[in-house]
Amino acid sequence: MSARIGVAVMAVLLVLYIVLVGQRGWLLVTSGEPIGVAMGVALFVLPVIAVWALGRELWFGVRAEQLGRRLEAEHALPDQEVSVRPSGRVIREDGDAVFPAFAAEVDAHPEDWRAWYRLGLAYDAAGDRRRARGAVRKAIALETAERRSA
Repeated sequence: MSARIGVAVMAVLLVLYIVLVGQRGWLLVTSGEPIGVAMGVALFVLPVIAVWALGRELWFGVRAEQLGRRLEAEHALPDQEVSVRPSGRVIREDGDAVFPAFAAEVDAHPEDWRAWYRLGLAYDAAGDRRRARGAVRKAIALETAERRSA
């Protein structure tokens, strides 16, 4: 729940940023000065990129959560016992220890979105956030393709 609150706060702050930057951009565009107009146009483009990036990340989070719930309903989430810190994060050594089994599962079933999702969880437990997101993105793509073909 705290992650959702954090996302909501960041989204509100981004909207506030976009409004303020848009206001400054408009003032620069209407200044009539060539450099001011160019800077004003740039100030309109940057918020568009920020909105696109926020939307992409929010959609990733929604889809990842949907797949996680689906795996939970299927009783297919990893059940290995790992130690966690007081913050709730997995102790890296425990995450590294369970990782090879999930990598082998993806090697054996490269088109199974469930295997990719579990690999993403293992990457996250091992502390490799970049690869975790990549594996979950792959799981989302495979599940979407599976759903469309059904």
